[in-house]
Amino acid sequence: MPAAERPRERLLQVGVQALSNQELLALVINSGSRQASSLELATHLLNRWQSLRSLADASVEEIMQVAGIGAAKAASMLAALELGRRLMAQGGAARPAIRCVADVVNLAMPRLRDLAREEFLAVMLDTKHKVIEVKTVSVGHLNASLVHPRELFREGVRRSAAAMILAHNHPSGEPEPSSDDLALTERLQDAGRLLGIPVLDHVIIGDNRYVSLRERGLCGS
Repeated sequence: MPAAERPRERLLQVGVQALSNQELLALVINSGSRQASSLELATHLLNRWQSLRSLADASVEEIMQVAGIGAAKAASMLAALELGRRLMAQGGAARPAIRCVADVVNLAMPRLRDLAREEFLAVMLDTKHKVIEVKTVSVGHLNASLVHPRELFREGVRRSAAAMILAHNHPSGEPEPSSDDLALTERLQDAGRLLGIPVLDHVIIGDNRYVSLRERGLCGS
């Protein structure tokens, strides 16, 4: 490939925004194999998974099934894609304030809606309801997420949180709370009252839909 057409040289000449997904992924892959260049590997990966979002949900083992992709390349790709997901979840403000359920959804949905497993987040707030940190407390298996109050509130105490909002996803895309969701919310609310870190809401994320237990009168009272 002529030097001027290589992804790194193009980035330096025309800027990162001008590069295609294949070129950006090729830069993350960094080097090719004997059979294919990094750009060819990137093209093959995107053809197989159809989108960056689907590729981000793949496992290291699945990605390593592609000829020319070893553990190091697979790990680098997933790390870069996770950084992008986290950046999207942070939004534009360094410490956004949570004023309504929509603020929670805007924070959590980009991070949770396309995951294949349940992930349980704690949104820790200061006294003005500004976000201190969004912490992953638990990653479940398929459709079951295990959250213990000790693990959850350890993080809240560590960050001196004044309050907390919970969020997790349903990989099925259906955000209706289960009986387990309701029981867990009640349990965590009780623990929060004892520790002086009230749980203000529990938001369940589906496929571009959500349910707020606070809006239904089941949390935050």
